[in-house]
Amino acid sequence: MSSQRARRRKAERIRGLMETEGDAINENVSRMNRERYAAAERFEAYEDLRDEAREIKENAIADLPALLDTLRESVEANGGHLYLAEDAADANRYITTVAESENADSLVKSKSMTTEEIEVNEALEQGGVDVWETDLGEFVLQVADESPSHIVGPSLHKSREEIAELFNAVFDPEEPLETADELTEFARDYLGERIRHADIGMTGANFVLADSGTITLVTNEGNARKSAVTPNTHIAVAGVEKVIPGAAELQPFVDLISKSATGQDISQYVSMLTPPVETPTIDFDRPDEPLGSGDDERDFHLVLIDNGRLDMREDDQLRETLYCIRCGACANSCANFQHVGGHAFGGETYTGGIATGWEAGIGGEEAAADFNDLCTGCSRCVNACPVKIDIPWINTVVRDRLNADATPSEFEFLVEGLTPDAEGTVDVQKRFFGNFETLAKLGSATAPLSNWVTSFGLARKAMDRFLGVAPERDLPTFQRGTLVDWFDSRRPRAPNATANRSVVLYPDVYTNYVLVERGKAAVRTLEALGVHVELCPPVESGRAPLSQGMIATATDHAEALAAELDPYLDADFDVVAIEPSDLAMFRREYEKLVPDDYDRISTNSYDVLEYVYGLLADGASEDALAAPTTPVAYHSHCQQRTLGLETYTEAVFDELGFDVETSEIECCGMAGSFGYKSEYYDLSMDVGSELEGAFDDPDRQLVASGTSCTEQLGAMFEAGVVHPVELIAPDGS
Repeated sequence: MSSQRARRRKAERIRGLMETEGDAINENVSRMNRERYAAAERFEAYEDLRDEAREIKENAIADLPALLDTLRESVEANGGHLYLAEDAADANRYITTVAESENADSLVKSKSMTTEEIEVNEALEQGGVDVWETDLGEFVLQVADESPSHIVGPSLHKSREEIAELFNAVFDPEEPLETADELTEFARDYLGERIRHADIGMTGANFVLADSGTITLVTNEGNARKSAVTPNTHIAVAGVEKVIPGAAELQPFVDLISKSATGQDISQYVSMLTPPVETPTIDFDRPDEPLGSGDDERDFHLVLIDNGRLDMREDDQLRETLYCIRCGACANSCANFQHVGGHAFGGETYTGGIATGWEAGIGGEEAAADFNDLCTGCSRCVNACPVKIDIPWINTVVRDRLNADATPSEFEFLVEGLTPDAEGTVDVQKRFFGNFETLAKLGSATAPLSNWVTSFGLARKAMDRFLGVAPERDLPTFQRGTLVDWFDSRRPRAPNATANRSVVLYPDVYTNYVLVERGKAAVRTLEALGVHVELCPPVESGRAPLSQGMIATATDHAEALAAELDPYLDADFDVVAIEPSDLAMFRREYEKLVPDDYDRISTNSYDVLEYVYGLLADGASEDALAAPTTPVAYHSHCQQRTLGLETYTEAVFDELGFDVETSEIECCGMAGSFGYKSEYYDLSMDVGSELEGAFDDPDRQLVASGTSCTEQLGAMFEAGVVHPVELIAPDGS
């Protein structure tokens, strides 16, 4: 299949899912995300517990072999059995053997992603065991014969009306089911009968305590506890990463998991069971006799799954995935997930941002290939994760490994030798966008001819076919005169002798070659506030190749830029960036790309409006800046929000007297090259459509801090969009 045809098929699939599942997913997931924010806001210890939970997980994974030994002793001392399964087939072989030994005809299950992972239902059914999902969402999917679309809410993609139609068609009740209460009551009664007569109950385990053999189930339905204690035989299935030392380490997770997942202060049920449980056995054939009338003894099997996890533990890049507590917050906070759901943004089992780590870890990198690019690296999930997993980095690493295994494109000759990247085999589309600096230099040097040529229909068709550039998307307009050209042609107005501070302004690729005016405005603003400004050479920060998973190229760029910044930092210059995604590189990704330079660069780097805020706070006169002339509609960048920097821009606007309407929308949908790609253009615009409702006053000047936001707003509103610094800069040349 040609690359273009593959891209078109992916685009068609995404469009189909947006049409059929997008509304239900968006309503449910966005609500849970909003409620997560509210829960975190009213819980003072939230951030401290995130740190504590992270440390517990780091230590538990590091000590895992010893914890497994302790857990085995505890489970066996309690009278249960522990089986460490090498993979899914091994686990299913053990579980079906237990079912055979019990002469089991039926088994009831509570929700468990690990049992989805090993496909235990299919294995049991092949052995003649009827398996019933007792979680309402899982039951809906079992009846519909569909796969989960969300780690926490497996049927979030289905509306109440769709579920009612499904139940009425399959079960043909005397009175048609309609309301949520009616549907829930029907499922409860129907599954209650299955639980009463089941031979085996199967649960997962959110956490397993090594020192006691206790499993903890955190749920919002009572079915998990019923499945665990009603049948005489209980099988709990969990990944080895669920083991923590003991009850003392459990508290942070119980406090965090429901807040992160659904925004609840605590879930409906937190069940701690130390099986075999002492709950009296029940004989449902003798309903008039008291509890304890059952004659059978309790039996318990804890099946811990490796299935690639112990290799992940040894992998410095994927190890963090094992810290995941399966709350789904990364999916809920992701704009792409909110619009397309887990049937697109997920693999065989796991969905959302962390799915890349899980699917790659248990099934190999190729298992994440189809959806990995849906992570745009916006980093909104970083602050959402209760154990502080760097999910964007995991996605980048897997993308990098997929690049290394890629078959060279038939159109590789189009870019071979023209792109100075360090990777050997990279998809031609990724290579094109990952080398944007080269493209920008060429486009600027040949402007306006370059802009004229790429505006032709034939050129756009060729770019769509060979490079996967969406023909509907306007391309950047390259400027012949760069920011560096302009800066070199003038003299600083605040030389070192009189300036209070010295700044090296970073001319990112877009500012230098495309959005030159915002660079000029930044220089004029800083100089007007008494700052000596110099420009460092326009070396790409590494953001563009990193977004394509080209880590070696990104590292080369980062090392080159760090070398350029080095003498300025030696001379006590501050580094000021205009583009938020580049500042995010300095403050986040440079820790991994240039660890020796990271502390110095990250500590001394600032967003331009953050820096202006500091200057004004230190006594610089706001009279030096431009006064408001028009009301403003402001959209901050996703990376700004992750770093907590958007408040500085809003504070500066407020101090200068601007009338500002601020967007609460977290993502514009453009995300660098993502919105340019043919297969993702429709999704990008669908995500961005939320901005239409946020900015409905045509008299307000549209303002955005990021390049991507500027392009998306410009495309959606067909209006000029400026950077905040362009509004506050004094006039000048």
